[in-house]
Amino acid sequence: MATVSRSAVLVVLAACHADAADRRTLVALRAACPADQAWTGTACAATGAGAAKVAEGKAALSRQDVDAAKLALEVAAQTGPLDHATNVTLWEQRGIARAYVDDEPGASAAFDMLLALDPGHFLSYTLSPKATFVFEKVRNQPRVVPTLDVSWEHGGKVGDPVPVDVEVVADPKHLLARATLFVRTRGEPAWRATDLALGPERRLLLPPIAATKPVSVELYLRAYDARGNETLVWADPKAPREIPLRYDPPTPWWRRPWVIATAGTILAGAVGITVYELTIAPPNNISGPVSVTR
Repeated sequence: MATVSRSAVLVVLAACHADAADRRTLVALRAACPADQAWTGTACAATGAGAAKVAEGKAALSRQDVDAAKLALEVAAQTGPLDHATNVTLWEQRGIARAYVDDEPGASAAFDMLLALDPGHFLSYTLSPKATFVFEKVRNQPRVVPTLDVSWEHGGKVGDPVPVDVEVVADPKHLLARATLFVRTRGEPAWRATDLALGPERRLLLPPIAATKPVSVELYLRAYDARGNETLVWADPKAPREIPLRYDPPTPWWRRPWVIATAGTILAGAVGITVYELTIAPPNNISGPVSVTR
């Protein structure tokens, strides 16, 4: 019996420890930054001139001014941070510019990075064969692209923390340094965000949602390299993923365990009194013959 009791105590302590750990890992949610700003770790700030430099380089390349294009694109690569679409355009234009000056190794490296960021990318057929030929050679090579897995447990309910697992499945070019998970309750106008360092696996506990009906948590994610450039897009604010949460209405007061237990105690007492009165208690009147002797 002593062994069983000690084991039970250990199980209870372990459960309490796990529950406390879950409470400690609830993430804090901040307001998401506007589209033209990026999170610095402490605040939202303007993203700088990187996007403008990419646009300048692309315009110069369309004029066949390769030198000006290369210069603007090099500056853009050092400026950052860039959103995902601009980052893709940067590496596309860098590859084209290098192909135009017959720098096939440089063009191949740029196109390889482009396809890591956007595996389904295609070049315009109107470009010079100098660029499209190199691009097709690179595109036909086998590659492992950066991959994240975002998952959650099914069967969650309103009022409970929402666990979300983020796992780096593949990162051959070391492009996945950190990420931002954007969340909101379906129907809310504004997104909130939480930031995390990426690794083999990371579990987040999103704060519980208070509601009086079933709801869904909407979410999408952006991953970044060490310079803050967006390198991977998972879902989208216009087409987010959803985690459904069921709603369990509170138990009516008359069905709560303590009420049932109290009622049972009262009923048992009433039954006991009744049985006593009927079978054990002495009668108020005693019948039988009475004799009187003189």
